[in-house]
Amino acid sequence: MRFAVDTGGTFTDLVIEDDDGRLSVHKSSTVPSDPVQGILDVFAVAADARGVTRAQLLDAGSTLIHGTTRGLNAVLTGNTARTAFLTTAGHPDILLLREGGRSDIFDFSQPYPDPYVPRSLTFEVPERIGAAGEVVTALDEAAVVALAARLRAAEVEAIAVCLLWSIANPAHELRVEQLLAEQLPDVPVTLSHRLNPCIREYRRASATAIDASLKPVMTQYIGGLARRMQEAGFDGRLLIVTSSGGALDAADVAAAPIHSLNSGPSMAPVAGRHFAALDADAEMAIVADTGGTSYDVSVVRRGRIPWSRETWIGRPYFGHMTGFPSVDVRSVGAGGGSIASVDAGGMLHVGPESAYADPGPACYGRGGTRPTTTDACLVLGLLDPDYFLGGRSRLDLDAARAAVEQHVAQPLGLDVEAAAAAIVRLATERMVSAIEEITIHEGIDPARAVLVGGGGAAGFNTVAIARRLGCAEVIVPALGPAISAAGALISDLSRSFEIPFAATDAGFDEAGVDDVLRRLEAQAQAFIDGPGAGAVSSTIEFSVEARYPHQVWELEIPLAGSRVHGGEALQRLRDGFHAVHREVFAVADERSAIEFTSWHARARCRLAEPAAVQAAHVEQAPGERRIHLPESGPVDAQVWRLEAIPLDAVLSGPAIVETATTTVVIDDGASFRRRPSGTLHIRPGRDAAASLALPANANSNGMG
Repeated sequence: MRFAVDTGGTFTDLVIEDDDGRLSVHKSSTVPSDPVQGILDVFAVAADARGVTRAQLLDAGSTLIHGTTRGLNAVLTGNTARTAFLTTAGHPDILLLREGGRSDIFDFSQPYPDPYVPRSLTFEVPERIGAAGEVVTALDEAAVVALAARLRAAEVEAIAVCLLWSIANPAHELRVEQLLAEQLPDVPVTLSHRLNPCIREYRRASATAIDASLKPVMTQYIGGLARRMQEAGFDGRLLIVTSSGGALDAADVAAAPIHSLNSGPSMAPVAGRHFAALDADAEMAIVADTGGTSYDVSVVRRGRIPWSRETWIGRPYFGHMTGFPSVDVRSVGAGGGSIASVDAGGMLHVGPESAYADPGPACYGRGGTRPTTTDACLVLGLLDPDYFLGGRSRLDLDAARAAVEQHVAQPLGLDVEAAAAAIVRLATERMVSAIEEITIHEGIDPARAVLVGGGGAAGFNTVAIARRLGCAEVIVPALGPAISAAGALISDLSRSFEIPFAATDAGFDEAGVDDVLRRLEAQAQAFIDGPGAGAVSSTIEFSVEARYPHQVWELEIPLAGSRVHGGEALQRLRDGFHAVHREVFAVADERSAIEFTSWHARARCRLAEPAAVQAAHVEQAPGERRIHLPESGPVDAQVWRLEAIPLDAVLSGPAIVETATTTVVIDDGASFRRRPSGTLHIRPGRDAAASLALPANANSNGMG
């Protein structure tokens, strides 16, 4: 039996794969002050549903795969370790100078961002390695020992070491590590060449600083998680989801915690790709994960998970760059718990502020008094107050109405239903804008994609979003309410390796490249033979970063094999680069030379084949409920339990489809059917853009 757990801002999701391949989804409220308790709680919910004790359920598990935003939240809130940054003498401003850029080039009112590590904790090391790896200035070991005393006096809790050109010759960084271990044995150290051997100095330095600052935090969290799960009865293998769309052993993530930063959100595209290939006809999938706090979106094209090296924590250019390629997921603060408010100018806002799990929406009855998207949906009749979380929690309709009336309806001069509808429509517009940013704004037509609705709050408006985008089909997988946890369950154990090595296609250094690829292959194979031992299958994928001469940025190009031997292989590599350049920039210069800068290998180990979801069926006639559709107003709708929908029978909206973990709204004019996999397949029908027009006093950017 295998478990996958994703800890979100509002709910903790659990997907269980039984030994016979059966899959089930369970949800419980996240405990913000103690996320591990939230994990234990959701296992208690699953155990109760199976009629066993939590200890019995955990004892039956062989693997637990965990997605968490613990590290990301620590960075965003500044709750990281007190970290020192050590760099080559004469270069203390790497983190301050950063990489330039502005999201709004004419806005000079924005203050210059602070470096991740302040100058007061930045220290210069007397040494210098040249670009060719030669020792320009020998390391002053006495100065490093003296520096250790200053670090002890400064009470630093972690140390980041990033010396110039350590990727060409790591000798000085390694010796600094040895000296620090002798002087400060209890302080964790991160070396840049070991963590992130890329050629861009700021990215390498930023990654090193972030990783070091997270080591005490994540070591404590992962250690506490492992201990408490073992005490509760789990004695299997603990894996942590990484930002790159794979998983690693918990101990490896504790040693390099930067890999866990976008742990949870990175899994939704993995699951979305799988379900789109299984139950949709489009070659492209827009994968949306609607949680209680955020709306995370990504685009999967031709089966490829989207990647980005431009990964920022916080706002681009004003936050901090991770320096690592990660799954390209964009987020906006719009979810089931997003708070609706009216500002002094009479403008309606939804998000980015969230009610989170505590106190939660007003309808939860935990002390929340401000209206959220969930409250609005309850007021509109889209949610059954007696069937929330399968009936385990009853929603307070009166509290939801009072919150919407006080904070939105009265300030806008609307009745409660109209105000609730405006909240949902505005949330929909924010979500549509997020998808347009990664599709239309990047030359991609969203109408060619299937929209994959994931997350517990996805069903409220996924059909409406698809209509606005022109998508011909929508799927809500049976595991969709826990889409990130589902992605974790089907993810691979994987790790990437990188070696910088400059070459050009003219006078191609085949021997040098061959040596680099052999070294990468050895590193990847060692991973397969070590942590990946026992996998049902394993692969090594090779790629290279390349550019035209004088270009600032590179593109990553997959290699057809493990080597580039002969003119034909080199030509395939050339053609591959031109094709990717044309896809990204719409142009390619096939007569230009090509520069190759850095070579990569990624080891993937499939721990188990993905289990197929088997659609259960129960005989239950649909009910009927008066609802208020945000797009078209009050209407009588059929209410189906998902497992009661006859397989492949084509039904029409308006309708509500309910499960214990989500509610899906089928708008008027849409058709739907349940696939044998349990996936709800929806044809949205006509474009409802005109009927989605917002009140004149609604702010579609949600910024207050």
